[in-house]
Formats: sequence, C-alpha cells, structure tokens
Amino acid sequence: MTTALTDRDILRELEPTAERLLNDHLRKAKSWNPHDYVPWDDGRNFAALGGIDWEPGQSALSEVAQTAMITNLLTEDNLPSYHREISEAFSLDGVWGTWVGRWTAEENRHAIVMRDYLVVTRAVDPVLLEQARMAHMTTGFATPGEEERLLHSVAYVTLQELATRISHRNTGAACGEPVAERMLQRVAADENLHMIFYRNISAAALDLVPNEALRAITSVVTRFQMPGLTQPNFRRNAVLLAKHGIYDLRQHLDVVVRPVLRAWHVFERDDLTGDGERAREELHAYLEDLEIRARRFEEQRERAAARQAERAAAAG
Repeated sequence: MTTALTDRDILRELEPTAERLLNDHLRKAKSWNPHDYVPWDDGRNFAALGGIDWEPGQSALSEVAQTAMITNLLTEDNLPSYHREISEAFSLDGVWGTWVGRWTAEENRHAIVMRDYLVVTRAVDPVLLEQARMAHMTTGFATPGEEERLLHSVAYVTLQELATRISHRNTGAACGEPVAERMLQRVAADENLHMIFYRNISAAALDLVPNEALRAITSVVTRFQMPGLTQPNFRRNAVLLAKHGIYDLRQHLDVVVRPVLRAWHVFERDDLTGDGERAREELHAYLEDLEIRARRFEEQRERAAARQAERAAAAG
C-alpha cells in the first residue's frame, strides 16, 4: 500500500496484527513477584527509625556495578513519561490500550525490584538515589521526532527495549553477586518480550507503508539516544559503562541495530521508492560510519587497558 495514511489509519490497519502479538505475548510472559528477588534478611533500619544511615563501606558492589545499577534504575523510573509517549502514539482504544496498560504494568515491576534490592542491601546511597530520581523524573522524556510519531515511536522502543535488555544482563554480571544477577536476568527477559512485540509491529508497518516507515527507522537509528539521557551525570556515567563493557558502541551496532534491521529485511526490500530509498542509503552510510567509530573506540579501550596493566606491573 503506497497511499498516504495517517497515524490513525495505520493503527486501524495494524490492529489485527497487534491483537495477535498481544495474545502471543500473554502466552509467553511469565508472572513474577518483585519481592521474591530481594534478600530481605540483609535489611535494617536507617537513622530515622533508630538505625544507621548509609556510608560507602556498606556497599558490596564495585563502582562500575553501582553506576550501572543506578543508571538502569533511573531509566526504569521514568515510566510515567514512557507511558505518556506510548499511549499518545498508540492511543488507549481497543487492543492498543490493552497493550499499553499491560506493558506499563510489567515495566513498573522493574523499578520496584531494583530499588528494593539497592536499598535493602545498601548497595548505593539511597539519599543520592532519591535526589537523582526526582531530578530525572521532573525532566521527563520525549521520543525524538514529531512527524510520523507512531512510526518513530515504535521504531525507537524496538531499539530501546533491546538495548535495555543488554544493559541489564551485563549489569547483573558486573555485580558479581548471584541475587542481583538473577534479578536482572528476570528484568531482561521482560524487556526481550517487549522488544519482540514492538519489532513485529514495526515489521508490519514496513509492509504497510514502506517509505514512511523506513524514513522513521532511519531517523531513529541515526539520532538514537538511550532514554536515560536526561538523568544527572548520564554522559559521564555512559562513558564509564562503555569502558567496562556494560553497553558500548560495538554492542549497540552488532547486538541491537544490525539484528533488528536484519529482522526487518531493510536492505533486501524491493518496495521502496523515492525518499524511502534515499533513507535506506542514508542508513547504510550511517552504519558504515558507526562501524568505524566502534572499531576506534575498541582500539582506544585496548590501549588504555594495556597502559593500566603496565602501570600495575611497574608498581608491583
């Protein structure tokens, strides 16, 4: 179909697909309880209730693990903004509203379990964590791109859900603590199912309006930023996490962007014309540039690690 369709038209056309995907999601999604993933025996009162307040020596996590946990939790905290964005893009009518409600409820468990874990185990400063939450949620989040909002939003959340899944799994491994790793594997499993829903909606949109969808995909991929961008110290923390392999350019390219584009058959499609074909050419050029930047970052990281090892050997 090549005639211009509004977002409302696209939603109507994709509703049977959304219903099928929602039913498939409900069959695959496993019910779980946040309280089952928190070591409550490790908890004790803070000063307000006669205990002692947090101090750095109470944390069993490394600096990298603490930073990753805080970054991931603050990202999950911004759920009200994400709910607003996705409900405005999808609407709250019919199957779309059912999905938005279900997705929001599932996502809310992530912040609940992560915060409970961090506070109970005293892994991070709870006062600074609360201050960062207030600042981040006050700023909020908006999906980049106002035109073709539906197509932009669904392409963005496809990439974002997959990126978040990877970040959670790598953070769990970095914690070096089995309870945290089990908890974040559970959260990551949710993110993967959410990604599948959005990825398949995007695939159906590509079949319906290929040129418009490819323009939106190219815009999202070439301008992609993680949803935690507006949280305090995000850029500095992102550099630290990239250096330690929590989420870096290579992972973004090879584990997020390229697999999703392959699933959408972006570079095999024969139904693009005009600005859709030009968008694909722009996307191809961007991926080549991203490959160069990812390789350069890896080389810099290897050189830095070698220098650090040399200094450690000299000191020893």
